[in-house]
Amino acid sequence: MRTPILIIHIFGGVLGVLSGAGAMAFRKGSRRHRLSGNVFFVAMLVMGSTASYLSVLKGQSGLGGLFACYLVTTGWSTARRRQGETGVLDWAGLVLALAFGVFSMIGGVQAARSPTGWLNGAPAGMIFFLGFVALLAAAGDVRMIVSDVSGTKRIARHLWRMCFSFFIATGSFFLGQQQVFPKAWRGSAVWFIPALLPLLALMFWLIRLRLNTANYPVQPRLDQWSPQNQL
Repeated sequence: MRTPILIIHIFGGVLGVLSGAGAMAFRKGSRRHRLSGNVFFVAMLVMGSTASYLSVLKGQSGLGGLFACYLVTTGWSTARRRQGETGVLDWAGLVLALAFGVFSMIGGVQAARSPTGWLNGAPAGMIFFLGFVALLAAAGDVRMIVSDVSGTKRIARHLWRMCFSFFIATGSFFLGQQQVFPKAWRGSAVWFIPALLPLLALMFWLIRLRLNTANYPVQPRLDQWSPQNQL
C-alpha cells in the first residue's frame, strides 16, 4: 500500500510545483491564473494528505502534511469567500493551525536539546520557523472570524498562504528529496534558489500590494485584482 501512495504523493508534488509556478507567473486575476491556482489547490491537497499518511506509517504525527493542506485550503477559499462569511471549516482550520504551532514549538525545543540539533529529519531552526508561521496563521484566522477580512487584507491573506504552501512544495522537493537527483547535482547550493523562490515572490507581491494601497486607497475585488492595472 505504501508504494502506490508514494507514487501519488510524488505526482501531486510535481504537479503542485508546476501549477504553482504557473499561478505565480500569470497575471493576477486572469483566467490562466485562476485555472493554475485551482490545479495547484488540488495538487497540494493530494501532496499534503499523502505526506501525512506516509508520516504516520513512519510513526510520526503527520501534522506537517495537514498544515500544508490547511494553508492552501484557507488561501484558496479566501479568494472565493463572501465578505463576512465564516463557517465550521474556519474553526477547524484555526484548531489545526494552533495544534501544529504548539507541537512545532515543542518539537523545536526537543531538536535544540538533542545532540544533533535535528528531529525527524528537520533542524531545530526550521521547526521553530514553521511553528511561528502556524501561530501567525492561527492569529489571522482569529482576526478573520472575529472582525472579518476584506479588501487588501483579504488579498494579502490569499497571497501569503498560497505562496507559503508553494514554498512547502518547492522546499520539500528541491532540498528534501535530493536523492532523486543525479549524484553530481546533490548538495549544491543552487537548489536553494528554486526552493526559496516562492518566499521571494511573496515579499515582492506584498510590497507591491502595499504600494498600490498607498497610491490607490480602494478596496479591490480579489477576482479582478491586478497590480499591472494599478501601477
